[in-house]
Amino acid sequence: MKKISIILILLFLFATCSYEKYQFLEGYTQGTTFRIIYKSSEKFDVEIYEMLKEFDMSLSNYEKQSIISRINRNEPDVELNEIFVNFFNKSHEVFKKSDGYFDITVGPLVNAWGFGVDEKRTADSSKIDSLIELVGMDKIKIENNRIVKQDSRIFLDANAIAQGQSVDYVCEFFEKENIHNYMVEIGGEVRAKGLNDKGEIWRIGIDKPIEGSSVEDAELQAIIKLDNKSLSTSGNYRKFYEYKGTKYAHSINPKTGYPERDKILSASIIANECSIADAFATACMVMGFEKAIKMLNENKDIEGYFIYAGVDGEFEVYQTSGFKKYISNE
Repeated sequence: MKKISIILILLFLFATCSYEKYQFLEGYTQGTTFRIIYKSSEKFDVEIYEMLKEFDMSLSNYEKQSIISRINRNEPDVELNEIFVNFFNKSHEVFKKSDGYFDITVGPLVNAWGFGVDEKRTADSSKIDSLIELVGMDKIKIENNRIVKQDSRIFLDANAIAQGQSVDYVCEFFEKENIHNYMVEIGGEVRAKGLNDKGEIWRIGIDKPIEGSSVEDAELQAIIKLDNKSLSTSGNYRKFYEYKGTKYAHSINPKTGYPERDKILSASIIANECSIADAFATACMVMGFEKAIKMLNENKDIEGYFIYAGVDGEFEVYQTSGFKKYISNE
């Protein structure tokens, strides 16, 4: 009887595993594209779309009835959900570790420079001086599950961390469903675990920061092996606009109020959580080369890879010692 029971169990396990296959899902969310691959006997398209919609209704400034939009309009008694609280806590963590160069209250400046919900425009120095008084995560707090602002004009912007956090959100769902082979990419922010459909560790490309290039015509600078890690890359070479002969980059320095144009062309961060990688990549672009290296050295739980403009205009690379092990030589 024991032998029969063991055989039946093995047959059951074999039958269950034989139905597992790699599922592919692509679409649009948060104003960008996403691509999700996971190994499972079930398809979770409906659940994933519902999660992404819930995420938008929590943190999207383009959804008028989202939690963050209602907070920015100063509606009374806006109750926070788990997504928003997690966003706030992760943002505050990176705010402290980056000496305030990552700051979700930079929203008024983002809008003033035309990278937010308002149309593209420039801001004069007097306006910047008035808006910068509204910037600083120390000016907001959570109290009784509500956001409390020191000034009602404070405007929150989740764009520098939301895509990474939404990647984590989907990955956490996979873990709960006992799915351990997956790759989730939203707007270029990636988290991967296990093996791909070829039985290999996931490989993710870092683009060369060629100004004006699109995702379709991008050239690869490096290929990164990811297993149970996240990769985020931030750069100004795609997100900028030109006005009266001047180019304005989307990385706004919360300390000066002006778009930052450092010699770093792109910053790639590897971390356990994609939200953390996303936020630190933004901070690196904002604070500049020397300060970014110092920050990486002070935070051993993240690894960094910078592509920057050398003296002769050629691309040069700086990477932390721990980043090297993730680079694929194949």
